[in-house]
Amino acid sequence: MKRLSCNAHYLFVIMLCIEVVSSQLPPDQVSAMSRIYEIIQNNTAPSSFLWSSVLQSSNPCSWKGVGCISDNSSISTVSVKSSSISTSDFLPFVCNIASLESLDVSNNQLSSIPDGFFTGCGGITGLRLLNFSVNSLSGPLPDFNGFPMLESLDFSRNNLSGEVSMQLDGLGSLKTLNLGWNSFGGKIPTNLGNMNLLEEIVLSLNYFTGEIPLNITKFKNLSVVDLSGNSLSGSIPVEFGGFTRLKTMILSSNNLSGGIPTFLANITTLQRFAANQNSFTGSIPSGIATFLSFLDLSYNTLSGTVPSDLLSGPNLQVVDLSFNKLEGSIPAITSTKLYRLRLGSNSFNGTIPSASSGSLMYLELDNNMLSGEIPSDLGITFYNLSLLNLANNRLRGVLPPSLGSLTRLQVLSLQSNSLSGGIPPQILSLSKLEKLNISSNSLNGSIPLSISRMQSLRNLDLHGNNLSGSIPDSIGEIPYLVEVQLGNNQLSGRIPQMPDTLQISLNLSHNLFGGPIPVTLSGLRNLEVLDLSDNRFSGVIPEFLAQLGSLTHLLVMNNDLSGVVPKFGDNVVFDAKGNGWLVYPSPPPPPPRTSKKSKSIASTIIIAVGSSAMAVGLVIMLSILVSRRYHRINDENTYSAEEASPPQVVHGNLLTPNSIHRSNIDFKAAMEAVSDPLNLTLKTRFSTYYKAVMPSGASYFVKKLNWSDKIFQLGSHERFEEELQVLGKLCSSNVMIPLAYVLTQDSAYLFYDFAPKGSLFDCLHRMGSTLDWASRYSIAIGVSQGLAFLHECKSSPILLLDLSTKSILLKSLNEPQVGDIELCKVIDPSKSTGSLSTIAGSVGYVPPEYAYTMRVTAAGNVYSFGVVLLELLTGKPAVSGGIELAKLVLSNSAQRNKWDHILDFNISKTSVAVRSQMLAVLKVAMACVSLQPETRPKMKSVLRMLLNAR
Repeated sequence: MKRLSCNAHYLFVIMLCIEVVSSQLPPDQVSAMSRIYEIIQNNTAPSSFLWSSVLQSSNPCSWKGVGCISDNSSISTVSVKSSSISTSDFLPFVCNIASLESLDVSNNQLSSIPDGFFTGCGGITGLRLLNFSVNSLSGPLPDFNGFPMLESLDFSRNNLSGEVSMQLDGLGSLKTLNLGWNSFGGKIPTNLGNMNLLEEIVLSLNYFTGEIPLNITKFKNLSVVDLSGNSLSGSIPVEFGGFTRLKTMILSSNNLSGGIPTFLANITTLQRFAANQNSFTGSIPSGIATFLSFLDLSYNTLSGTVPSDLLSGPNLQVVDLSFNKLEGSIPAITSTKLYRLRLGSNSFNGTIPSASSGSLMYLELDNNMLSGEIPSDLGITFYNLSLLNLANNRLRGVLPPSLGSLTRLQVLSLQSNSLSGGIPPQILSLSKLEKLNISSNSLNGSIPLSISRMQSLRNLDLHGNNLSGSIPDSIGEIPYLVEVQLGNNQLSGRIPQMPDTLQISLNLSHNLFGGPIPVTLSGLRNLEVLDLSDNRFSGVIPEFLAQLGSLTHLLVMNNDLSGVVPKFGDNVVFDAKGNGWLVYPSPPPPPPRTSKKSKSIASTIIIAVGSSAMAVGLVIMLSILVSRRYHRINDENTYSAEEASPPQVVHGNLLTPNSIHRSNIDFKAAMEAVSDPLNLTLKTRFSTYYKAVMPSGASYFVKKLNWSDKIFQLGSHERFEEELQVLGKLCSSNVMIPLAYVLTQDSAYLFYDFAPKGSLFDCLHRMGSTLDWASRYSIAIGVSQGLAFLHECKSSPILLLDLSTKSILLKSLNEPQVGDIELCKVIDPSKSTGSLSTIAGSVGYVPPEYAYTMRVTAAGNVYSFGVVLLELLTGKPAVSGGIELAKLVLSNSAQRNKWDHILDFNISKTSVAVRSQMLAVLKVAMACVSLQPETRPKMKSVLRMLLNAR
């Protein structure tokens, strides 16, 4: 449908006349609604779902978003939520509907509310609900004068600021208040209308400071209190014990201290208590979980033993006590409803607890001091488990065959214990298992021949054991495998064909493999890390390794390799120390200087005549290798003769209204630029960037998407163009917004502002110049602002498939831009090799849950950003020597006295203030890379925490 034409006014007049005759609604309400929808239609995009209902009926009671009382004699509700409205001009007309009870304008783009709205609607005696959440409102919270019957007020997820003091004091009927996700500061407000009526108060994710006020306990009917994500200090007031109707209390992510109050055990109505990510100390009081369904005390400094009755509550469903200093034994699990238990990263000892119910689905006891054997009946007792994590304990004995009874298991983590014996064949019955990690134990015997029965397996980690024999041929039949870690064993024999789905790593280091590096590795086109070090490989390093286009790390140290080393791309970290007979090619000679041409020619002849036969042979060999690489179709640095000509444009279009860009961008010049390999500046997981200089002298990035890749869901040019039109309207200085695009038969080319500093990866890891902390901190803030903007887009959140330091471009050291924002719109994971982690991101940045959830999420983006933060803090890349930076940092973060060793010493040593700020940012980074997606903060909260780290 096209936008409302200039004749629309007459249409409304006709409809109004019809309505007066045929409807029971008062004429003033018909007129008001007609005017409201006319304004909205003129402001929103074509085909508004609101306007389509207007054309179908002249009766406002049948319009979408309008509710009337039973006899259609008056309007009671108006909802225009999620309609992309940016004007507030219609709001005063809403106040002409005297019978209005509910107004919902949430999830739009409103930036202000006319003053007349509050004076007009404040006089509507029956108005009970106002919802202005998820808009772009800024400034202080308005004063609410009138509104005598208002019960529910929601202004959450806006940009409101200032203090909340007396603005709500006159709302005598208020029951529910939600001001979360804003920028309010000062003290927690207590002037909130009639203290006898308020039932729910949500003030989360703001900047409130100070202690929790005692006055809040005067609201005796409170059932929900959410003060999470602020900067509150002090302890939980003992007066909270007087709440008799409290169901939910959330105090997470503050600076609260003191002990967990004992009175919580006496609030019989309390169902959810979350106080994670604070500084609570002391022990957990007995009886606290008697009535609870949800308890989260993780990331505190709680100590002592766990009460024997903690896991016996009849309503208990979730308990999270991870990352504390708790000790002693874990009590028996007798709750019949408990489905998630997280006790990792404490100091528990004793044995794995018994259970009298099979309701548990997620059991995490990792990073403790548990001893003894894995119970032989564990597979029977915990038969519903989807995740079992017993890693980093002191468990011994054999793997019980009953593990094969966990038919619903998706993740099994038993690494870093003292388990022995062989791998029982019963484990191969776990057909749903996607992640198997039994590394760093003392397992012996061979890898089961029928390992391919585990058809869902994506991550296989058996490194650091005493396994012997050969790798079974059937490993190549596992269809979704993306990571194989078999290093530090005693494996030998033939290396079989590996699945071409491998992406993250293939680690065969510290084994007994010998002979030539096998050609069976040549099909690993998606592999990023290959570690063959500390074996007995001999012969040459095969050329096909240089043709693995996704390879970033090749480690062949301490073997018996010889011959000429192939030329690897600049993006490959190559380490071959400990091979005494390798020959490295000499760099090509510089071109002769024209001013001394004859002298250069003579010198060249003399040098050539004096060269040894070995050097001549080396030149010939290198020429052959270069020739082969030149004609390889997929080589990112070279082009065949056919590719050297400019691509033929099928269609091109400008997306930006900026007149300077529109006059500068020249499609023909851009296509000539991308046909020259010298203009290639950056290659990410899915994109190739070229620098294109326009005839005007202006420079742009032109990014190529390879349309021939089957995972691109580009069935038609039209769909792709529609997505780009939406992205082109975005406005954020920290996001790479497409300015124009060109479509060819096989590819799509997108135009962006040129970023002269290149990628963050290059600037941080390759340029050799150390970024100071001020620049690193500015980059962190800018990237978090860009991500928060994308996640909060009003139309729909924009998630990133590949967030890494290579996809972050720098216009300056203070102006980072997040790139590749269109990928999630144009890539179809269902057309990948079967695992989302195969396509969703670069190695080291992919959150662990992607291996089995098959869904890109905002929490996954937060994890990737956490890795970027760790790179800025440590100066190390996301993967080094086959070890992921996030895993390395998390393993060393349990003791805070070691945090200094994590930081880049060259930066942290500059001043006490810099070190203090880096430690504060490190705390944010570790929250972002939490292994559990639900515990990671939202990007808006991450940005706030980073700003608070100043």
